[in-house]
Amino acid sequence: MASSSERFDDIDIKILRLLQQNARLTLKEIGSQVNLSSTPVYERFRRLEREGYIKKYVAVLDEEKLNMGLTVYCSVKLKQQTLEQSEMFAKVISEIREVTECYNISGQNDFLLKIQAANMAAYREFVLHVLGAMDQVWSYESTFVMDTVKHDYGLTI
Repeated sequence: MASSSERFDDIDIKILRLLQQNARLTLKEIGSQVNLSSTPVYERFRRLEREGYIKKYVAVLDEEKLNMGLTVYCSVKLKQQTLEQSEMFAKVISEIREVTECYNISGQNDFLLKIQAANMAAYREFVLHVLGAMDQVWSYESTFVMDTVKHDYGLTI
């Protein structure tokens, strides 16, 4: 793993792996697994956060229980692929709550959106009143997730 810090080592990697599995582990619990006391673990935590290895801590929610069980991947092609149009599209998309992920991609399309909706009717409303109403959008293609086979939240390090 490339690092801008000379201090990044195998213990840091172990800490990051443990956090990816369970970010609620205490300093003491992590320390016992990496053979350090709480103070050096705390110092490493702060450094990993400060240097940007740890972006944030989140809770993973159940989409079904929250009535957002329809997952759609939507490929979007813009009318013009200019910097101004791309930035404007990205700004608008970043403020739409149904869009949980947005990637600027290469290939036939310009963006790939991950959208969470309650059901097909809710997605239809989203397409008609939000995505379809955006001036920058030339076309889009929706792919509906039928079942999640694997969803790993961590990175392999």
